[in-house]
Amino acid sequence: MGIIEDADGVGEIGSTVDGDIINISIKIKDNVIEDVKFKTFGCVVAISTSSMVTNLAKGKTIAEALALTNKDVITALDGLPEGKDRCSGFALDALKRAIEDYQHKNK
Repeated sequence: MGIIEDADGVGEIGSTVDGDIINISIKIKDNVIEDVKFKTFGCVVAISTSSMVTNLAKGKTIAEALALTNKDVITALDGLPEGKDRCSGFALDALKRAIEDYQHKNK
């Protein structure tokens, strides 16, 4: 949890419907996500999925991290409360934006 001050990429997403704001920062070394942190303002599902996304992404290559799915997150959490499946995608979207930010900076 937290923010990487000298991050290689930062992604943020917010849901106007739910009011959740998720910020994910990444540190990349040799095409591998060496460190990843999150800062989330939102419900317990937004916070838990943000935490799980960072756990799943750390140590993965960029391609492996981009291949993560909502199903991967939900499975790793042993499910989510009914009607909250959509929330798991917000943290993944923030991660993907952080990776896109890194790729844009390193063209």
